[in-house]
Amino acid sequence: MDIQVIGSSELVINGSIKSVTDYQEVKRIMTDMLRDSGKEITIRMPDSISITSSVIGYFLKLVYQDNVKITLIVSDPRLLSLLDDLRLTEAFNAVKE
Repeated sequence: MDIQVIGSSELVINGSIKSVTDYQEVKRIMTDMLRDSGKEITIRMPDSISITSSVIGYFLKLVYQDNVKITLIVSDPRLLSLLDDLRLTEAFNAVKE
């Protein structure tokens, strides 16, 4: 997994988030970004086909507890389908790139 920060409110996550270390890195970077940029963040996942439950839980906390607007842009239709099956498309404003 490789994370690239673009500007103050966009994050690109290349590769799959597979480990606890990956989750911790995503959380650390997003926490820093949100402290600096406010309550909106765009996350691009150009080549991931899945997302771990720990990251889903963190995103849900941001949306429902911290009132952060997340826009999740995915390239793989399987990931979008997974989010739809879990009824997370609306919560994460998930769209296909």
